[in-house]
Amino acid sequence: MPTPSMEDYIEQIYILMEQKGYARVSDIAENLQVHPSSVTKMVQKLDKDEYLKYEKYRGLILTEKGEQVGKRLVYRHKLLEDFLRIIGVEEKNIYQDVEGIEHHMSWNSIDRIGNLVQYFQEDQDRKEALIKIQQQTKS
Repeated sequence: MPTPSMEDYIEQIYILMEQKGYARVSDIAENLQVHPSSVTKMVQKLDKDEYLKYEKYRGLILTEKGEQVGKRLVYRHKLLEDFLRIIGVEEKNIYQDVEGIEHHMSWNSIDRIGNLVQYFQEDQDRKEALIKIQQQTKS
């Protein structure tokens, strides 16, 4: 099981691979706002734990295990963003809030939030009723 820090790296690598077809140490460092040397150390650990294959000066690729974890982490992130939007969290706070909570929830809780998000997405009337309740509590 990856640590929260490992999850951040796997998620970022997965996103870069999806967007660009590759993930360089410099891109990972820039996106995570860490030093390239920190990325290299983590990439070596992720290689050892079989989440990716890394060859010095040649690059890295996610293993099947790493891709599965990365896909699930990206799903979790997007799901939590959707959930916070549905419950009326201000857009400017969503990214920071997701980063603060995503590593502290069980996958069971994530799955239940997924059910709730689906419930509200399937019927516009449900969303409107929730928005009405939110507006009443603001007054």
